[in-house]
Amino acid sequence: MPDTPAQLSPRAPAPASAPRSGGLLRRHRDFRLLWSGEVAGKFGAAVTGVAMPLAAVSTMDAGAFAVSLLSAAAWLPWLIIGLPAGAWVDRLPRRPVMLASAAVSLVLFLSVPLAHWTGRLNLGWLLTVTLLTGVAAVFFQTAYTVFLPAILEPGDLQEGNATLHGSASAAMIAGQGGGGLLVQLVGAVGGLLANAGTFAVSLVCLLAIRHREPPVAKERRPAGALLGEMREGLRLVARDPWFRALSLYGAASNLALMGYQSLLVVFLVKDVQLSSGAVGGLIAVANAGGVAGAFVSRRIATRIGTARAVLLFALGPSALAPLIALSSPGAGVLFFAVGGFCVSAGVVAVNVVVAGFRQRYCPPELLGRVSASSSFLNYGTLPLGALLGGALGSVLGARPALWILTTAVPLAGLLLLGSPVRGRRDLPARSPKGAATPGD
Repeated sequence: MPDTPAQLSPRAPAPASAPRSGGLLRRHRDFRLLWSGEVAGKFGAAVTGVAMPLAAVSTMDAGAFAVSLLSAAAWLPWLIIGLPAGAWVDRLPRRPVMLASAAVSLVLFLSVPLAHWTGRLNLGWLLTVTLLTGVAAVFFQTAYTVFLPAILEPGDLQEGNATLHGSASAAMIAGQGGGGLLVQLVGAVGGLLANAGTFAVSLVCLLAIRHREPPVAKERRPAGALLGEMREGLRLVARDPWFRALSLYGAASNLALMGYQSLLVVFLVKDVQLSSGAVGGLIAVANAGGVAGAFVSRRIATRIGTARAVLLFALGPSALAPLIALSSPGAGVLFFAVGGFCVSAGVVAVNVVVAGFRQRYCPPELLGRVSASSSFLNYGTLPLGALLGGALGSVLGARPALWILTTAVPLAGLLLLGSPVRGRRDLPARSPKGAATPGD
């Protein structure tokens, strides 16, 4: 058990407070603005996810490993600054952190078309922009995770998480499908302008939010306090059986997911022989599973229990991931659509349930560093997965590499079978005041 003032012990779930009638988007102005900014950001990120590797492939003739470097650069900041970012966010008001992150990303993405128009764009520039926007994303995501429960009642968190995850998945579908079409119409670099515009929308939405966090008390901290806070977050995640199990599963799952996803554009263009528009459209169809996963997650978790739902979503849909490697020209793309749809559904459904669990279970004053520590473990394997995918793709070819990596996706879920998740109906929860709640 964690040896901190705020002990995290397993407790049965209890409804912290009953959600009010009417949907959050209709009755909660600040949540509606936060949702709008997040959806805009996910749309732009999805366009970039298609346009950036296509820019490297089409304008620089980049191979599998070079494209995988772009994926690795986007997530490498979680390994480098993920832990101190959580401690910093716990010390600062979260909304200004989110505003600064969005503004930095806006400027960076504007630099790509400017560099292209002046003849200075190269792979190094793309890697630099991807790395720096990844740094901004670390701070934005960590602050966002803590800001959401600050503006919502505890009973509204499950609906808020499901709405945000489902809408983000829908935005990614539209962005990926639209990204491929944009690339065909205006070129890969021109398509990246869409992401700059979406960060401008995010800035406007964040500025319009009325909720103001209470001032953070300034206090003198001894030398090494930051390292101590980072260790505290890691200690909570490492010693608590629930955080530890879910973080290990997330790390293993993300290693395999990013490994195969880093190869998809190269595989679909060179092996399956699809056009840029078809690549974006097919990836969008596959990611439609995320909307389905967000839609059913709350209902299934309520019916069978949150712990059982995590096991179901982690082990069931992901078993079809190897279908992706069967993709071939013509009707064979249906294998990709079915496998990708099921993987996306399972991943988003798990994320919805686990996000609500973490926000209820963790003491609010520690949520930033605990979220960052969990993300450090979960997202830290993403750049490693991208490099692994690129290396396997370069040595074995894209299709054999996809067979290996998609088979690893369902194997990651087996880690949960040896954890406390297997023996419970529900994940534990804290009451709104942090008091113990009755057992199962």
